[in-house]
Amino acid sequence: MDATLASQPVLSCTAMTCEMDSVSGPLQILQDINFSLDTRRALGIVGESGAGKSMLIKAIMGIAPRGLRTIGKIELDGQDLSSLKPKQRAKLIGRKVGIVFQNPMSSLNPFVQIGRQIEEAGCIHLGLSKTEARARSIELLSFVGIPDPEDCYDYYPHQFSGGMKQRIMIAAALICQPDVLIADEATTALDVTVQKEVLDLLQTIQTERQMSMILVSHNLGVVAGRTDEILVLYGGNVVEYGPTSEVFRNPRHRYTEALLSAMPAMDQPAHTRLRTIPGQPPNLANRPTGCPFAPRCASAQAKCHEVMPAMAPGVHPGHRFACHFPLAEIARPASSDSAHVE
Repeated sequence: MDATLASQPVLSCTAMTCEMDSVSGPLQILQDINFSLDTRRALGIVGESGAGKSMLIKAIMGIAPRGLRTIGKIELDGQDLSSLKPKQRAKLIGRKVGIVFQNPMSSLNPFVQIGRQIEEAGCIHLGLSKTEARARSIELLSFVGIPDPEDCYDYYPHQFSGGMKQRIMIAAALICQPDVLIADEATTALDVTVQKEVLDLLQTIQTERQMSMILVSHNLGVVAGRTDEILVLYGGNVVEYGPTSEVFRNPRHRYTEALLSAMPAMDQPAHTRLRTIPGQPPNLANRPTGCPFAPRCASAQAKCHEVMPAMAPGVHPGHRFACHFPLAEIARPASSDSAHVE
């Protein structure tokens, strides 16, 4: 791979904060988000439900709820999205970013043939003719593993299983040949076997089409071995960010360690009770003063409840974490790439 090309960010967020008004005043959903996604690289975004993962993706895509204000900079291929008019932004994102949402059952229109749903973005953003759009849609159906694609082009969503529906959504995300593919909890509604098939397909697509990819999940096992970097969100804050292998081997934030400890291991005896994280995620309407994880952290001290920790550099280049009293730099065994799925 060309080193110059690999180091060129295709998507980045700088000092991005998202807030909206509420009866009790401005509500901060995301705070000071910083990351960059390089060409042909994969980024994992992980955290519990309510951490802000999907809101981050919606803010990037420009489909956040009405009333949400985004402060800071989001750049796509070097263009600041905030400087563009809504229609310009929608066209740029439509061409350069493909997204696969969590639930394929609700993402597809049950009254429209799947072929028409796949080709719609291509006709709008690329100006494809009906003949060109149909040919590309059939090609993509075949590429994502839909049997008899020419016949299936005219089928309706109810004629497919959940796993097949998600493959159709992936085909729709690829119609404009985007630079970035985002999978937002794309395997949550599927059974374990189908989850692995879809995740393997996404990884193959990213490699073969030389795309950048963002995998969003509450399960660290999904991003293990499938991403180059990992961003850990908690309470709308980035608490750890760095190379995936390094974060798995040397988690420095207590929340990251708790997430890793909650993962089942292949060598555990049957019926082993899994570890949990005591307490609940923070209420965004009543944020704690200091570290958002402090109320649930067994190692929290007075400073943790009073001052929000700044991101500090780890020993490994690119590894950063926000913790006043981080875990020691002790390498743990490398995690299995494919042993864990949602």
